[in-house]
Amino acid sequence: MITMGKREKALILLAACCVVLFLLFHFIVFPFFDRREAIKRGITAKRAALGEMMALGSQYESLRRGAEGTGTYLRNRKKGFTLFSFLERAAGRAGVKDHIKYMKPSASRGDGRFKEAMVEMKLDGVSLGQIVNYLYLIESPQNVVGVKRISIRNSKSAPGYLDAVVQVVTLVE
Repeated sequence: MITMGKREKALILLAACCVVLFLLFHFIVFPFFDRREAIKRGITAKRAALGEMMALGSQYESLRRGAEGTGTYLRNRKKGFTLFSFLERAAGRAGVKDHIKYMKPSASRGDGRFKEAMVEMKLDGVSLGQIVNYLYLIESPQNVVGVKRISIRNSKSAPGYLDAVVQVVTLVE
């Protein structure tokens, strides 16, 4: 048997303590702090996702209320409402009916609850006042009708007058 002195016993005890401390830190303390940081990062990410979900939820609710309001307007429209006839009547009231070069209706587009119906029309040789009056008559929130795009140019055939191409849209259920 080997006999050890106090100094060797102290060194072995110190080495054993170092190994135990190393194992303790390596397998318990460091993984604990790593896991804690991972949990903190996860909480931060979940909070951000929750905030985004809440923002999307309020946006969805706003859009849903808007769609309900739009549906109410559409149900309150006159029976048999068509965009084409609405634009023709407004053209008569605005005094631009004789200046209509063409009116092209488009098929309804969309895949949600509401579909978009569009009519493109060209007005030739109209005054600025006539265009403004006509646009005032056709922009109708009650009938859910609006101008999608308009292009106005000086008329080549009638100096001092304008030519306009107007795309008008409405929603249909």
